[in-house]
Amino acid sequence: MSNNSRRNLLKAAAAGGLSVAGIGMALKPGATTKAAAGGHTHEPVDGPLANATVSFGGWPTDPPLDRNRDNPSPLGRNVHQLIPNEVTIQAGGTINFIIGGAHQVVVYDNGIKPENIGTTPDFLVSPAGGGPPILINDPRHRIYRGLDFTTLPILGIPPAPAPPPASPQYLTDRVEVVHFSKPGRYLVICGIVFHFVADKMYGYVNVLP
Repeated sequence: MSNNSRRNLLKAAAAGGLSVAGIGMALKPGATTKAAAGGHTHEPVDGPLANATVSFGGWPTDPPLDRNRDNPSPLGRNVHQLIPNEVTIQAGGTINFIIGGAHQVVVYDNGIKPENIGTTPDFLVSPAGGGPPILINDPRHRIYRGLDFTTLPILGIPPAPAPPPASPQYLTDRVEVVHFSKPGRYLVICGIVFHFVADKMYGYVNVLP
């Protein structure tokens, strides 16, 4: 970085109320910072157990499926599974949840089992987009809850005079990257109650020291 570029960056940081010292650390290669709120460190994590990928739902090919335009998110055709069902990483690593379809990633703390999750009406809430209470909202030992897919953009509304669809097609396919800092065995479920209860859509993340 040139002296002029560095000087301009520091001026911008000072004008915006940022810590010049903190910016200086960020400019140094390999610098480690500590978040004021979370207290976590940004130290490099490397090796074969630093990262794993889990397909969270999927789209079938038998029978053939055409999502090109007319039916981009056919909820009744989705494969309600976590693949692989169990993965292992090291502490400080991440899981890339590649979400295909209308699902919600929810992670519970070390040692929690499927039978510990509340699925009675007291633990259910409606999606932000409206409708019946289908999302599991059991906060006990929950350490991560992903996006409610009904807060995501709608894929398309038929032009007038056609009425809006009763069940809008949301942009459901996405990626959520979740960081695990402590060793343990973590339960991961789909927060849609009938996916979890009826389809057994859950799996595990094993985090080694």
